[in-house]
Amino acid sequence: MSANTAPLVDAFQRRITYLRLSVTDRCDLRCSYCMPEMMQFLPKKEVLSLEEMHRLALAFIDRGITKIRLTGGEPLVRRDMIELVLALGRKLGDGLEELTLTTNGTQLTRFAEPLAAAGVQRINVSLDTRDAALFEQLSRRDRLSDVLDGIAAAKAAGLKVKLNTVALKGLNENEIPDLVAWAHAQGHDMTLIEAMPLGEVDGERVDHYLPLPIIRDRLETMWTLEPLDYSTGGPSRYVRVAETGGRLGFITPLTGNFCAFCNRIRVTATGQLFACLGGSEQVDLRAALRSDDPDARLAEALDEAMRIKPERHHFEIARGAAPAQPRHMSVTGG
Repeated sequence: MSANTAPLVDAFQRRITYLRLSVTDRCDLRCSYCMPEMMQFLPKKEVLSLEEMHRLALAFIDRGITKIRLTGGEPLVRRDMIELVLALGRKLGDGLEELTLTTNGTQLTRFAEPLAAAGVQRINVSLDTRDAALFEQLSRRDRLSDVLDGIAAAKAAGLKVKLNTVALKGLNENEIPDLVAWAHAQGHDMTLIEAMPLGEVDGERVDHYLPLPIIRDRLETMWTLEPLDYSTGGPSRYVRVAETGGRLGFITPLTGNFCAFCNRIRVTATGQLFACLGGSEQVDLRAALRSDDPDARLAEALDEAMRIKPERHHFEIARGAAPAQPRHMSVTGG
């Protein structure tokens, strides 16, 4: 491993401690706000091996990364992915403070117990609706029962579950209060997310873009939302719903920029480090890994990532506007 153990600090003096590592761009759903129906996935030969991902993760831990979230696509569709979880789990308490992942839930009945056994304590599960017809419309797959069974399996395995819901005008907006109430009754935190303009999709995102201040105002007519000084390390800002006793987060990449305290970087399944989800600034870690002197090249690449990390992203959703970035969220890592 690299002898360089200097902390990762960007040009704006933000300490980077959180790595979101995508293990695959592939997914077994086709959510309409995320990708087109006929999504073209990366050739497998371009994707890092799990051994290369492990080596990358260790290099990041050496530089002060304390939290790793495995993402995709859908991370649990990658063959033998649990082996990477097990390997990284051995670093918990030895530089790594938390290992977690984001999933669509379809594979959790199979993997919830192995994840918990590997040291994962908390996961995020994407769930935009509990209505079977709307779920199939949004995801283009009839898999709601698999997701709900997976959430139940995660809870039974002792995993703390947070549900992530993309707020969509004219689709799930009226269901959001019921989703929050259900999540809290199940003992789950929940976070609402504004749709992000990443990658081309079928149709216009603006048709279903729903600013979260609108939803928050509606919820405040129903419930008492008490601000919380609570964070899971990401951009969500939390309140407690007094009437349900549960936590509710808001991620507002368009209406409430949260970049001032950004502590995150993302690495794609092909080893491209994106210093900002909404930016094009990137560093090729795959080339560094496969070079004649990988330790030195990785150290240089991580230093370069800190130099190029922008102060903030610039998102806009407008009719006819091109996406903020051409790559899909499933490529960067959700």
